[in-house]
Amino acid sequence: MELLAIEGKIKEKIYGKQKIYFADQAQFKDMNDTDLKAMDCQLSELNTEALSLTQTCRQLDAELKELNNSLTTEEMMSEIQQLKEEYSSYRVRLEKIKSATNHVTPEEKEKVYKEQKVYVKEWKKRKRLASDMINAILEGYPKSKKEFLEEVGVETDEDCKVVVPNA
Repeated sequence: MELLAIEGKIKEKIYGKQKIYFADQAQFKDMNDTDLKAMDCQLSELNTEALSLTQTCRQLDAELKELNNSLTTEEMMSEIQQLKEEYSSYRVRLEKIKSATNHVTPEEKEKVYKEQKVYVKEWKKRKRLASDMINAILEGYPKSKKEFLEEVGVETDEDCKVVVPNA
């Protein structure tokens, strides 16, 4: 800073032990109101242009990101080929299913549904009985239900993530 002050590019003022440096106002030309207004207009035009360019840049970035995330032509062709192969395998499987002669008769289907209802009903009945017994034991048990089930080694349907189906 001292070198710039010696060269005359900036001014130096000394206040006690402190030195203050500032720009030499004499080296700048005097500006009148018309020059300042012209500069203000130019500044506002440049700000508008910068805003426009920033918006365009954002749009182009979004478009670039979208293009980078999309498949290339080769990848798309590969995907189409894979889907065609998958389609043909499903077509063959459908033909096999249509030509099969071992279809389930409505009577057999109804029999299976009736058996399921019986088994689900029995499941719910046994679950209710077991729950009633556990609750009766827990009335005089000092620990929590969870601790009791762990001690006895009982696994509930919820522990195994099993849901009783609707009958």
